Amino acid sequence: MSKQQNDMSFLNHLEVLRWTLVRSSLAVFAFGIIAFLMKNFIFNSILLAPKDPSFVTYRFLCSVSQSFGTNGLCIDEIPFIVQSRTMAGQFSAHIWTSITFGFIMAFPYIVYEVWKFLKPALYEKERKNAKSFIIITSLLFFTGILFGYFVITPLSINFLGSYRVADEVKNNFDLSSYTGLLKASCLSAGFIFELPIVIYFLTKMGLVTPEFLKKYRKYALVLVLILAAIITPPDIISQVIVAIPMIVLYEVSIKISRYIIKKEEKKKKDNNNDVIKKSRKPIQN
Repeated sequence: MSKQQNDMSFLNHLEVLRWTLVRSSLAVFAFGIIAFLMKNFIFNSILLAPKDPSFVTYRFLCSVSQSFGTNGLCIDEIPFIVQSRTMAGQFSAHIWTSITFGFIMAFPYIVYEVWKFLKPALYEKERKNAKSFIIITSLLFFTGILFGYFVITPLSINFLGSYRVADEVKNNFDLSSYTGLLKASCLSAGFIFELPIVIYFLTKMGLVTPEFLKKYRKYALVLVLILAAIITPPDIISQVIVAIPMIVLYEVSIKISRYIIKKEEKKKKDNNNDVIKKSRKPIQN
C-alpha cells in the first residue's frame, strides 16, 4: 500500500468515491443520450431482431440441423406479438433501454474509474497493468454481452414465444417483458464472463486458491447447471449450450489462480533471498 493511500482519511476516500460515481454516471448518461437518439436502429435492428426467424442464430442452428439430415432446429415463425398496454409503456421502455445501452457502452470508462479509485492501494508494478486490466475486463464483458444476445436471448425467445398450454391461449407479450428478458440475458452473461477477473482479485487477497477451486469443482458444476437453468429455457440443449462456456471460464479461473499463487511465491522467495544476501554481506569498517 502506498504512502498516499495511508495519508488519505476516511472522508477523503468517500470524496474520491463520490466523484468516481459521479463521473461514471455522467458517462452512462452521455452514452444513454446517444442511444436515445438511435431509437429506430436499437429497437428495430437490435432488440426486435431475435424475434425474426431469419435471425443469424436461427439460421445457424438450422444449417447445423440440416447437416445432420433433419430440419428439427429450423423455424419458420415465432408466434407472438410484442405490445404496449400502458400509456407510458413505450416511452418508459425507450428510457430504460437507453440507460442500459449507455451502461454497456460506458463500461470500459467505468472500469477505468474503478481502477483509478483502487490505484493508490496498489503497488507500482500493479499500476502499470492498468491498460491490460481495462482491456481484458472490457473484452470479457462485451464477449458475455454478445453471448447473451446471440445465444441465450434467441433460445429463450424461441422457446417461451412458441410455448403454449392450449391453442386458445395466444402469446401477446408486453414490451417491458420482452425488453426485460433481453436485457437480463445480456447483462447477466456479461457479468458472468467476469469470473476470471473476480478470481484474480480473490486470489490476490488470499481468499481463494487453485486447490480450493479444484476441490469444489463438482459443486461449482452443479451451481453452473442451476444457473444455466435459471437464465435459459428449461430444455437440455439450451442449458448445455450455456453451461459449456461457464465451465470453460471456471477452468480458466483455476489456471489464473494457480499463476497468481506461483507468482506470489516466487516474489516471496526472491525477497527472502535478498534478505539473506544482505544479512551475509560483510560489514566494512
